Amino acid sequence: MKILQINTTLNTTSTGRITEEIGKTVMDHGHESYAACNRIGPNGSRSEMILVGNTLDVYAHGLKTRLFDRHGFGSTGATSRLIRQIEDINPDVIGLHNLHGYYLNVEILFNYLKKVQKPVVWTFHDCWPFTGHCAYFDSVNCDKWKTECGSCPLTHAYPASWLMDNSTRNFRDKKRIFTGLENLTIVTPSRWLKNLVDESFLSDYETKVIHNGIDLNTFKPCKTAFSDRISESNKKIILGVASIWDQRKGLNDFVKLSKLLDDQFKIVIVGLSEKQFETIPPNILGIKRTENIEELASLYSSASIFINPTYSDNFPTTNIEALACGTPVITYNTGGSPEAIDSKTGSVVEKGDIELLKDAVEKISVKKSNMKEDCIKRASLLFSKDDRFMDYLKLYESVSAA
Repeated sequence: MKILQINTTLNTTSTGRITEEIGKTVMDHGHESYAACNRIGPNGSRSEMILVGNTLDVYAHGLKTRLFDRHGFGSTGATSRLIRQIEDINPDVIGLHNLHGYYLNVEILFNYLKKVQKPVVWTFHDCWPFTGHCAYFDSVNCDKWKTECGSCPLTHAYPASWLMDNSTRNFRDKKRIFTGLENLTIVTPSRWLKNLVDESFLSDYETKVIHNGIDLNTFKPCKTAFSDRISESNKKIILGVASIWDQRKGLNDFVKLSKLLDDQFKIVIVGLSEKQFETIPPNILGIKRTENIEELASLYSSASIFINPTYSDNFPTTNIEALACGTPVITYNTGGSPEAIDSKTGSVVEKGDIELLKDAVEKISVKKSNMKEDCIKRASLLFSKDDRFMDYLKLYESVSAA
């Protein structure tokens, strides 16, 4: 069986690592794996790689997005070339992930998919496939996507448009383009997102929940010289990790929290940009984004608590990485983020309530040693990549045989 996956990234960022791990599972069980992407991580990939577009193409697509709010409708040449490569490969199943990211023309791609009617498994990592513009809408409590988008309150949010609001046109185009496949199965990493899909124009398609999985041989309790450098005697480390710290990820809430915590705590934030280093207060230790998974695991292990103050999210992989390293998680009541934990492994706080966040930190920091084994056990039981990516392989085999 030949499997072709398409995602913005490969073997970098959370969705790119998921794509890579699915490909590895496919190959480990005797099948062929191909992966098309726009950006490849520094460690390459085991799958046969197809690069979609180039830097100039991304900039042109970005300009079309900024000026005309037509994200997903650029990259005409890059997508046409991709289609020719897919035809040469002739895969048995096509796995889709993030189609946004300034690299792909969804209309060209789906016109091809409708022509060949091969089995398609589409994993939604956010809400973009069924909205007229945004990837997440819960921050503004918008439900226009249930009927028809228009007068979008998030035009300036990713994928940002500076001049126009084409959310109604985008919504109608997506509804027309994304429906009509005879063999489409949608996968969501959270029950929260499945419930949204069931209310969208894609509700007629079967939707399955497959939680994200991680490598438990890598994400486990460990210490390295790297993590020792951030440790301070008698300090309890409060950790935050993100690929990009924007407003949605809650960086400002860490700053607010740092003003309320006493000297027994030290906040460490991983993934900051050069500009953000200049904005955080001196009592927060900032660390650049790392592609070194072993270093990341050691940071999780060194922390007393992992905090995810995200305002919009699906099923953050960082939560389960922390659990696997024995570190309890505090998350905002956002999207599918609370689904990663239970009362034995963390706490859920309402968005933006810094006082409750502080209280949760103080309570859990006392109990951390008693929670460690429960965190590891939950990660092993529910979020092992060996189990979750086998779910994908079984699904691919099932739709291929149908």
